[in-house]
Amino acid sequence: MKRYILALFTVILLSTTICAQGFKVKATGVQTFSFKDDQGRNQGTFHSTTPLEDVDGTANNITGTVTFDVANFAKTLKGKIIVEAASINTGINLRNEHMKSANWLDVKQYPDITFEIKSVSDVKQIADNKLTFKVTGAYTMHGVSKDVTADAEAIYLDENEQTQQRAPGDLLGVKASFKVQLSDYGIKNEIIGSKVAQIIDVTFNAVGTNKF
Repeated sequence: MKRYILALFTVILLSTTICAQGFKVKATGVQTFSFKDDQGRNQGTFHSTTPLEDVDGTANNITGTVTFDVANFAKTLKGKIIVEAASINTGINLRNEHMKSANWLDVKQYPDITFEIKSVSDVKQIADNKLTFKVTGAYTMHGVSKDVTADAEAIYLDENEQTQQRAPGDLLGVKASFKVQLSDYGIKNEIIGSKVAQIIDVTFNAVGTNKF
């Protein structure tokens, strides 16, 4: 009897895990969300800690889309997020000029920083409309692409009077964070390098709509 109960519990647990791969919301089928936001509320940020100073930057010119089947998020998620490198702002004009120059990000030659989704793993259902997961994708900066894995969460909001104040349609809120090593992307600058750590913390915080 104990073995039967244990086996039954295991089956239930596995079934719950397998089923918890999508959102339980009003919407069904394949949905596409755009992260273009003319008001600049969507942001990509980076943080660098060094013995001299902490450096923080934000970029708010973000575009791109993601597509997935609502009931099967883990296996169907695909898309690409695009950040305009020239929109990065560290709060200091001279530092901004250095970061965007040919010796560093070289935004004239490489205007976009992108993340293109390749796979999703470790999906956990926190609520009917909220998932946490790991997402692996090709992160491209300074003309170099490397695979990185981010810790992420997504919240699906059915359209209502409150969400319409942000944008029409269903909304998808996404947060993601990962680390990049500047040398992996061919970014080497003695002037900036002495003040910016080689390992940079990158975050993405944005809301997309399926009516665009």
